[in-house]
Amino acid sequence: MINLGTLNPQQRQAAETIKGPILILAGAGTGKTRVITFRIAHMVEKGIAPGNILAVTFTNKAAREMKERVSKLLPRPPRSEEEKPQRPTICTFHSLCVRILREHIEKLGYKRNFVIYDESEQLGAVKKIMSQISAKGEKTDPAAILAMLSKYKNGGAGANAFADPSVAALAEHVRKKYESALRACNAVDFDDLILLTLRLFQEHPEALESCRSKYRYVMVDEYQDTNASQFQLVHLLTKDHRNFCVVGDDDQSIYGWRGAEISNLLDMEKHYPEVKVIKLEQNYRSTTTILQAANGVIKNNLRRRGKQLWSQKGLGKKILLHAFQDDEEEARTLVEQIEYARMTERSPWSEHAILFRTNQQSRAIETALRKAGVRYHLIGGQSYFDRREIKDFLAYIKMFINPNDDVSLLRIANVPTRGLSDVTMERLLSASQERQCSVYSAMCNPMVTTSLQPRTRQAVEAFVELIRKTREPVESGQPLSLAMWAEGFLTQTGYIEDLRRSEKEPEAGENRVRNLKDLAATLDDGQAVSQEPSRRLDTFLEELTLDSDREQDKEPQGDVVTLITMHSCKGLEFPHVYIVGLEQGLLPHSRSKAEGTLDEERRLFYVAITRAMKTLTISHCGGRRKYGQLLPCHPSSFLKELPEDLVEHADEKAKQPVTVDSGKSKFDALRAMLD
Repeated sequence: MINLGTLNPQQRQAAETIKGPILILAGAGTGKTRVITFRIAHMVEKGIAPGNILAVTFTNKAAREMKERVSKLLPRPPRSEEEKPQRPTICTFHSLCVRILREHIEKLGYKRNFVIYDESEQLGAVKKIMSQISAKGEKTDPAAILAMLSKYKNGGAGANAFADPSVAALAEHVRKKYESALRACNAVDFDDLILLTLRLFQEHPEALESCRSKYRYVMVDEYQDTNASQFQLVHLLTKDHRNFCVVGDDDQSIYGWRGAEISNLLDMEKHYPEVKVIKLEQNYRSTTTILQAANGVIKNNLRRRGKQLWSQKGLGKKILLHAFQDDEEEARTLVEQIEYARMTERSPWSEHAILFRTNQQSRAIETALRKAGVRYHLIGGQSYFDRREIKDFLAYIKMFINPNDDVSLLRIANVPTRGLSDVTMERLLSASQERQCSVYSAMCNPMVTTSLQPRTRQAVEAFVELIRKTREPVESGQPLSLAMWAEGFLTQTGYIEDLRRSEKEPEAGENRVRNLKDLAATLDDGQAVSQEPSRRLDTFLEELTLDSDREQDKEPQGDVVTLITMHSCKGLEFPHVYIVGLEQGLLPHSRSKAEGTLDEERRLFYVAITRAMKTLTISHCGGRRKYGQLLPCHPSSFLKELPEDLVEHADEKAKQPVTVDSGKSKFDALRAMLD
């Protein structure tokens, strides 16, 4: 027997309500996964065949977790049974479509053994087509074309509304050839899976009827994140039997930018007028203070399904609000707070998480953590020091310090493109191996370069000259601003402009450029310009290398501070949460007003707040570094929505707008608080 007595009254009602359309409004931390698994087990116990139950999630991880929990609740079949017992179908949208297509895709002219192309295979197909049709000398990023093809499939005719016209035109030209190439290989891509299933249902009603008769009880988790195609798919499956249960929270709908339609949840009565709404409002994660703060913020969204989270965990500590002079001071102070908690309260690093709006904010935080020797793990984004542009930048510096560093030279020899193709570099590498010298030495050897084609030889000579000229100021030993020197060669080589061109979205290119300029600006930090430039560069690289060596010894799991974007933190929880950068332009984002997404930005803040279990710290800065310059920032308008009686200001300046010139050190303020 399934013990439903372990559920609270609302959870139990949700688990026991089986027939008809149901909307389970599951607020943050209210135990929705527990409810879903108990509901599935209860249906089986009531005699519903497991094979008639379908539960759809968004990630393989969530599906695996749900399967494991359901297996523990369901009775084990007798050992004597020869046939494998039926189990509920618990899977993602895409894996559901693969199941359906494997059975019926022949009706659409494909073979059942179709293959699914991953992104690298898709990219390879696009590159091959572009090599056949692109004009000589034309340079268009195949990834940009592939992204446009995906938008065509999911967005139809309006997909190119905001695209570069030349890219959109080329994508339209590539599209038919791409689709033909996939058909010729009996292949489909990720976007095809749902679209082909919808086409199957529309063109072959018998296939739809077969699926309807099989999946007579359908559940969808995270319903607020469904897009138009996913909505259409589940609507077709459940339109007749109407045993349709969705679980979601409109207050946590934060993926509108990738097609999620919150209206699917808000307007459910339009499609299922008899829907029964069950609210889960008892939170098992956070203190009352944290929940009241979250409720106080989200109530400012007018179009929502009302709910009021509450907890039996007690009032807890007030929310700590910091105002910092700049992002580097913000990072240093928060790291100091984490270390203080670890030493005085025995709070391990793993209990702490730092949340931010954009990946670009991680630079100062990662730097502060590294300097303090604090282990960390970045989720939902690439580590600042692992990003392509940062690795390229460091390779350039290493090469200028030591041109005989083959690894660094080979990495950036043709970045950006300067006529040193892979074939050329392979020949030079082979020559260096024969002569037992570095690749650079081979490039400087006339006996090697004379065997090259004239144009290639000129490219090699130009590269050698670039190295020589760029090294001169460093080798001179004269006082030098390394930040200006670095920006100089990045511009001179065309690397910065190449970064901007290589990204399909202009903002992505500018973010990479900003990363470079921010790191270049740190070359002069903490070091006297009068010191020998080469020695300063050696010190800079040495510190990074030692940090990297320590990082290689760490396991990604275990006792580490978590760094995570707000978009990636949904579904997670941490005892101590630090939300950084609560500033206009970051949260809410600068585009939110023009795009009409202010409500979604507020929901993002709500999601971030509700990750905290015990303590919540929020901070904003008077200035933030961009392109090496400290630019003024203003506190987020969302801060005014936090109930004042729940907030403790770290100092009086947190109550007032701050400026770039704000004075005293927050280290002093923190130490005063700790004393």
